[in-house]
Amino acid sequence: MAYETVIGLEVHVHLKTKTKAFCGCSTEFGNPPNTQVCPVCLGFPGSLPVLNTAALDHAIKVGIALNCTVQEYTKFDRKHYYYPDLPKNYQISQYDLPVSKDGFLDVGTRRIRIKRAHLEEDAGKLMHASQISLVDFNRSGVPLLEIVSEPDIRSPQEAYEYLAALKSILEYLEVSDCDMEKGSLRCDANVSIRPQGSRELGTKTELKNMNSFKAVKDALAFEITRQTELVEQGGQVVQDTRLWDPRESKTVSMRTKEEAKDYRYFPEPDLPPFIISKEKVEAVCKTISELPKEKLQRFVREYGLLESDARILVANKKDADYAEGLMRAWPDKNKKPVVNWLIGPLAAAASDHNTSISGLNIPGGNSELIKLVAFVEEGKVSNLTAKEVFSDSLASGTPASGIIQQKNLFQVSDTGTLDTYVQEAIRDNAPSVLAYRSGKANALMFLVGQVMKKTGGKANPKVVQEILKRRLDNA
Repeated sequence: MAYETVIGLEVHVHLKTKTKAFCGCSTEFGNPPNTQVCPVCLGFPGSLPVLNTAALDHAIKVGIALNCTVQEYTKFDRKHYYYPDLPKNYQISQYDLPVSKDGFLDVGTRRIRIKRAHLEEDAGKLMHASQISLVDFNRSGVPLLEIVSEPDIRSPQEAYEYLAALKSILEYLEVSDCDMEKGSLRCDANVSIRPQGSRELGTKTELKNMNSFKAVKDALAFEITRQTELVEQGGQVVQDTRLWDPRESKTVSMRTKEEAKDYRYFPEPDLPPFIISKEKVEAVCKTISELPKEKLQRFVREYGLLESDARILVANKKDADYAEGLMRAWPDKNKKPVVNWLIGPLAAAASDHNTSISGLNIPGGNSELIKLVAFVEEGKVSNLTAKEVFSDSLASGTPASGIIQQKNLFQVSDTGTLDTYVQEAIRDNAPSVLAYRSGKANALMFLVGQVMKKTGGKANPKVVQEILKRRLDNA
């Protein structure tokens, strides 16, 4: 029997504010444990929360960008559960009246519906040693936005693309750094299978402990296989919460449905309900700059880019801004040479250096890079040599043009000089000449290689090929 996968994602995003959601403690990451706490975020009796309006503005901004309805009337609730890193034994969250709801995010040709996006406070962080567990409350009270999708995702790859698109929007909005290593962006997944064509949802499992988009994709793939094999063997899927074990590449059950918590939501008595006016929404909307989809369309329209190239360039806001700066600096209307370098050598170097394209420290800056691309386009330096020079430049800190000058790497394009080498290659390789004249086109490239060898790789291969064809075809 064929099965269909049904996936819904819950994404938790740390909002980029200077202070916590309901107190004045700093949200700065990496400071000594328990140095950014106060009676409010530690839940001391008698302390009262005060909403951070910057967090609310960020939440509204995300709701607008995700095509949600921003609710005019909203409130906070208490979500009760016990855990050692939750100092109050409840979390200030939102239940039935979130900041925004009923939105969508287009991923390729598919539309993934957004059920809700609500504000809440984060818990602390537990650190486990061999015999003890320690808790750091610096993170307790940091503003979180939870973005919940409908179960519209149909494959691990689609989940990956949804997360990548969502992360890109959040970065463009500048509401979060989305750093998964810091815990600024976390994802839980609900996954089930059902017979192909069925409308009824199957029994779901919840996946946690995934610290990268790849981990989400791998965990979902494993769980789909596990559920499918279980059902096909006559078993039943148990609704449970499962942890992803990256070392074993498998999911492990943490708790079953019977152990599920009753959160006993009720309205937060210390934070009255509040109104989000239309004027407020309009004011926040005006702060939203160009988003990835609009930037992609503009890159295609203004710079003549292929949509596939533009999609790569706009995925990251800083990289997109960097790319646009280079394209504007390139004097020719055809931006393809610069784009090829951006998605080719620069992207490869960024991956090697574990950074982004915009994060590369290119010696001499953009002007040197433009100069290097121009050398290639003008035939002064071969593409292969330019790539090698670029790598050497990053490693040594010497501008690329300086390396080319020092090592005399400019191509020889003078037809008179190259013709001498071509005649030598023809004279010394008679079998290849005969092979070419008998219709074997590959023989020509062998002769080009011989000329390149004679010139120490400095000959312009395009010019060499033209001279060879002229001499061989007209002989």
